[in-house]
Amino acid sequence: MEQLTPATGQGESLPAHERVPLRFNGEGSEYFGIWIVNLVLSILTLGIYSAWAKVRRLKYFYRNTRLADGGFDFHASPVNILKGRIIGLALFLVYNYIWNFSIIAGFVVLALLMVIVPPLLRSALRFRMVNSSYRGLRFGFNGDMRGAYEVFLFYPLLCLITLYLLVPYAHRQIKRYQGNHSWYGSAGFNFDAAVGSFYKIYLVCFGLLLLGPIAMAGLGGFGGLLADAQDPERVQEFVTRFLVLGVLVFVLMYLLIQPYYTSRFQNLIWNNLKLDDRLHFESALPVRALFWVQLTNMIGLILTLGLFKPWADVRVARLRIESINAVTESGDLESFVNDPRLSESAVGAETADFFDFDIGL
Repeated sequence: MEQLTPATGQGESLPAHERVPLRFNGEGSEYFGIWIVNLVLSILTLGIYSAWAKVRRLKYFYRNTRLADGGFDFHASPVNILKGRIIGLALFLVYNYIWNFSIIAGFVVLALLMVIVPPLLRSALRFRMVNSSYRGLRFGFNGDMRGAYEVFLFYPLLCLITLYLLVPYAHRQIKRYQGNHSWYGSAGFNFDAAVGSFYKIYLVCFGLLLLGPIAMAGLGGFGGLLADAQDPERVQEFVTRFLVLGVLVFVLMYLLIQPYYTSRFQNLIWNNLKLDDRLHFESALPVRALFWVQLTNMIGLILTLGLFKPWADVRVARLRIESINAVTESGDLESFVNDPRLSESAVGAETADFFDFDIGL
């Protein structure tokens, strides 16, 4: 733990801050046993066991994440996860097949989905929070239904109308809804990042994405193809080269864009998140380090035909988790998390009921 005493520049000092890093203790060899059992049983049960597999996976990563001398835990019931997946699958199948019978019925189902999906997503957010704990004290989520319809229906529709120009703004509103309605015990989180920061990240990603078509146009030899369009052998050669380049460019774009997107948004979100105005967070996840980990993970997955995945998951988790610090505004972390006022509210002690389920993966 590092003590920080920033000066005010006028001969005074602000209260001492304490920076406490998160740690991840998981190991790939240890997680492999959980992963392989989850994989085999999920296949043998035609996916039914995947709900239990998700709980086992999240418990492993939660329990191996440490802050100071305290640990996290995940308490969800696999049955609720399975219930959510059945509902999600049913909605997906109905929506996809109803159009084959009637266009009118398709639009009716679409309208119904627009009504029920925001509450389902709100339930998924609440499910994850109320089933997570630190030092035995639950987190909570009290986002209202109006906010759910706003961020999961109204803003997505605006994105369509504006040809996706409002996607960064909608992303920011979702994070505000999630952050400003989350709790730990009786302490509330607060998130308020500038919308311009979201646009900056999306613009850079869009610029990187444009490099793909430009590279394919240049390396694919469109000019030569147009000049010899009547030569079948030349056309076949171009198509083969274009397909190979397409795969290579896709992999390259993924390796470039995904680490940048993940790193920048993790840093943006955590650096603008506070808990009860007494605890804030710092994230310094480097793009280069994440790029290298994901590149070597991809090589390992290819060479081992996928068996390297447990080690790949652990490597990414360790890098992302250990790039985050918790910083107390005054005093120390121990006095904050041991504050008896944290457990006075029922928000952190609530548990998921029958209507709470997870529709995510």
